[in-house]
Amino acid sequence: MADITDIKSILYTEKTIELQESGVVVVQTSTRMTKNGLREVFKEYFGVSPLKINSLRQSGKVKKFKGKLGKRPDFKKFYVTLPEGAEIASLSA
Repeated sequence: MADITDIKSILYTEKTIELQESGVVVVQTSTRMTKNGLREVFKEYFGVSPLKINSLRQSGKVKKFKGKLGKRPDFKKFYVTLPEGAEIASLSA
């Protein structure tokens, strides 16, 4: 079962802010989150039933840390389309 702790953050970039104006919220989650699990979390914690959810699995980049190869963690991004006029509070609230 999905939980609010699986959501890492709501992304705020130039591109995602433009999407938010049209009712799409971009959420970064752990790799075990599913569309149905995210739908349950939005209903339970935010009181909003999403119209549509698109998902994207992103692999972590391979980077050098102090001369040694390391890898950033993998994550999933979800593009959640909200009903017109619906808004969500930030995760820290």
